[in-house]
Formats: sequence, C-alpha cells, structure tokens
Amino acid sequence: MASGIWHLRACIHAQGIVDTSTVVLLGRMDDPSLLPDEPLITAITLAELTVGPLVATTDHERVARQAHALPVYTCNPDDFAGIDGLDVVAVPAPQR
Repeated sequence: MASGIWHLRACIHAQGIVDTSTVVLLGRMDDPSLLPDEPLITAITLAELTVGPLVATTDHERVARQAHALPVYTCNPDDFAGIDGLDVVAVPAPQR
C-alpha cells in the first residue's frame, strides 16, 4: 500500500495484530471479514487496556472501560466482586 492510502478488503491473513482502537471497537465492527481469523494483541495494547479501568474515577466508568457491556469470563470471579453492572461468568479452572 502506498503511504496514506488505505483500502478496505477482506482479510487474507489467518493471524494478525489488532491494535487497541480496534479491540475497543470490536463489538461495533460492521464487517468482521476485515479482521484476521485469529486476532492477536501486543503487550502495548494489553497495557493500554489494563490502565483504562485503573484510571476510571467511578465504578460505572470502570465497567464501561473494561467490558463494553460484554460479559467477563474468568477463572477468578471473586476478583470482580463489588463492581456493579458487570456480568461475570465463572469458568472452572483446569484441574492440572
């Protein structure tokens, strides 16, 4: 692609890095075929997503930054106790 020119096309990659802005907007994507089958994130995106809920000033904002109205699946449901409005789904931890 030439610098500054972007074309939307169906994704041809099985794996690809998805940046923070894309991760945040995943639930609102109109065409998932533009994304790789196996989206991956970088340590930078993980850090940015981790800091967002930490700097939130209210529980409501924390929930919005953390889950975007999606349920959180976790092996540690007690970690999310006391956060109103968050749908937490307990996942059994492997026994090995």
